[in-house]
Amino acid sequence: MADGRLSNTAAPNPSVIGKPVSRTDGPIKVCGRAPYAAEYEVPDLLHAVVVGSTITRGKILSIDTAAALALPGVVEVITHANRPHAALFSLSYLDTVSPPGRPFKPLHNADILFDDQPIAIVIAETYESARDGAALVTATYRKRSHHTDYSARKDRAYKPLIPRFGIASPPKERGETDAAFDAAPLKVDATYETAANHHNPMEMFATTVAWQGDGKITVYDKTQGSQNVQLYLKQALGFKMKNVHVVNAYVGGAFGSGLRPQHSAFLAVLAAKAMQRSIRLMLTRAQMFSLAYRPDTTQTVGLACDADGRLQAVRHTAIAATSRHEDHQETVVNWSGMLYASPNARFGHKLVKVDTVSPTDMRAPGAAIGLFGLESAMDELSYAAGLDPLDIRLRNYVDHEQITDRAFTSKALKSCYSEGADRFGWWGRTPEPGSMRQGRERIGYGMAGGIWDARVAPMPVRARATWRADGGFEIAAAASDIGTGTYTILAQIAAEAFGVDAASVVVKLGDSTLPFNPVEGGSWMAASTGAAVHKACEKLKASLVKAARTHPGGEGLKRRDVTFADGFLSAPGFAAPVRIAEVIAGAGHAELSQTGTNLPDMLGERKHVGYAHSAVFVEARVDEDLGVLRLPRIVIAVAAGRILNPKTARSQILGGVVMGLGQALHEEALTDHRLGRLMNHNFAEYHIPANADVGDIEVIFVEEPDRQVSALGVKGLGEIGLVGVAAAVANAIFHATGARVRSLPITIDKIRDARPL
Repeated sequence: MADGRLSNTAAPNPSVIGKPVSRTDGPIKVCGRAPYAAEYEVPDLLHAVVVGSTITRGKILSIDTAAALALPGVVEVITHANRPHAALFSLSYLDTVSPPGRPFKPLHNADILFDDQPIAIVIAETYESARDGAALVTATYRKRSHHTDYSARKDRAYKPLIPRFGIASPPKERGETDAAFDAAPLKVDATYETAANHHNPMEMFATTVAWQGDGKITVYDKTQGSQNVQLYLKQALGFKMKNVHVVNAYVGGAFGSGLRPQHSAFLAVLAAKAMQRSIRLMLTRAQMFSLAYRPDTTQTVGLACDADGRLQAVRHTAIAATSRHEDHQETVVNWSGMLYASPNARFGHKLVKVDTVSPTDMRAPGAAIGLFGLESAMDELSYAAGLDPLDIRLRNYVDHEQITDRAFTSKALKSCYSEGADRFGWWGRTPEPGSMRQGRERIGYGMAGGIWDARVAPMPVRARATWRADGGFEIAAAASDIGTGTYTILAQIAAEAFGVDAASVVVKLGDSTLPFNPVEGGSWMAASTGAAVHKACEKLKASLVKAARTHPGGEGLKRRDVTFADGFLSAPGFAAPVRIAEVIAGAGHAELSQTGTNLPDMLGERKHVGYAHSAVFVEARVDEDLGVLRLPRIVIAVAAGRILNPKTARSQILGGVVMGLGQALHEEALTDHRLGRLMNHNFAEYHIPANADVGDIEVIFVEEPDRQVSALGVKGLGEIGLVGVAAAVANAIFHATGARVRSLPITIDKIRDARPL
């Protein structure tokens, strides 16, 4: 349904937590009835296309729009020179997840900050006219020297003065790291590099603005947070909050690219404001590459252990790219201080400014990078110590969080190791690199551990539960479902609370008018919004009991005496179970509704901390003549607390593993630094995993009851499936060939260059 309401129209499934309920949004998506941002039917609609700059840094001297305006169907071209009023100051362009610095202000002035920066919007009666008009817009510039080569500017790396909110700064040194490192008999000190990766969700960024007059707009936007976009548009374009209604009922993937409002939303609303008409704007696939990216990084990891393989010192420093105007920061190095026991550890994280758009979070930000360095170095140390890679990890297993000296809410990483290794057949591995062969292929077994935050959102999260006199049962929250299955698990939580089928629960999400939810990210949505739904249902039960006291036989009814099942309310005073709808109507109500609020446990977080863990096992096969790589199978064991729905949970982990394969083997932004321009901004040249690249992936969920991390015992699954994959792939390649590749992506030439032929 277009308003984001979902009910399961398939055959009813048991609606209890932990059962593999099919996705409630599956049927309408498969049938093409789920509208995405560029698909809403809006009357009196104009179409807009963005024109990007052709230089990387400088100033616009003039923009020639005459040819575009002369094209039939084109009604206007908006530039910085003729745009309607927008906020002047950077403060007005901040959103709830902005990093420190000055946010980019689209069409603000003539300054060019990065390649393909929006410089004009062509508006026309049809998309084709707008597209053709955009091709006719030309600009002249005064160029300034640019610097897009991150590696050439690492000598200018700096420590940001202001930490990013919600991102842990590198912790202080513990112990005497250098002295312990120097004294240790076995050590590894290596540099690891990761290339810039670009978000490429299936749905491109698009915004449809319905102009309603009187300063009111409805904005259908591709975003991970409708209320974040609502606030941004209010501040940046001067609308009243109550007059901006943002809808993102269906989102075709985002992976972090939609955490911040993208300039497609700003430009579409700016155009609607100028024309006083409805506008649709959709970016092209090439323009998607000019929005945001996972930054390039260089890490130096030093690990030192004693003769028994027990760590004595850990050193981990990282340098990452950021834009010239913002300090994008990620937690890259801290994982090295918490995954393994070490009495001495030192960390550092610096940034390098380049002339690009700002980086942004991309699935498992920081951890996907940092764990490639750490887990590769641990593998190297295992060979230096003559130990099995799994054995050295077990010898350095830690039972508490070392950085802040807090207890874990739970930690089942050892079970991940053992169950994953047994299922994979790890113990059939021979230790010597290159010792396992079949025909012309060298076979390697590699593994890595993983860790990711398990927490609820650091602000109040709300959800509403409503039962109507007509029998309808609805859950509502402004939460976003970006393809992760949020509709389904919230239906399950509500269904279990009342003993009904998930098919009977209508879930309404992705709408700024609904109860407050933060942006969907950090693997906290299930734990946070799920807990709010559970609390709303418990409050609704109390309201229903109160209403039932007016029913014959319900006098003096107490909550503890009432049970709910199959849409009925049962109590000792009732001759037979009574329909909940009848109770509501009998009490004179059209509906009963309650809102639940989940708050972070600030006091509890001082005592304990929650993380999800994983162990990834990879088989690599390398053709010894050509260096061609195959990965026929991967086993990943995950400890993520309570699994609400093993079917959707497995899908989450499968997606994370495939994305990890992309990071490990395929994805690499290639820039011509003479032009400052990204050259492979298409799927022909920017490689992502295809079906033929993905072998068998087996997912194991380790049982891990945990009632401290969240009210439902949920730890989240969005990121943990990705974090250890790249290192496990690299480690498997080393075991197969003896080639230690320390730079991502790992390509054929790197494998051939790193091993004797």
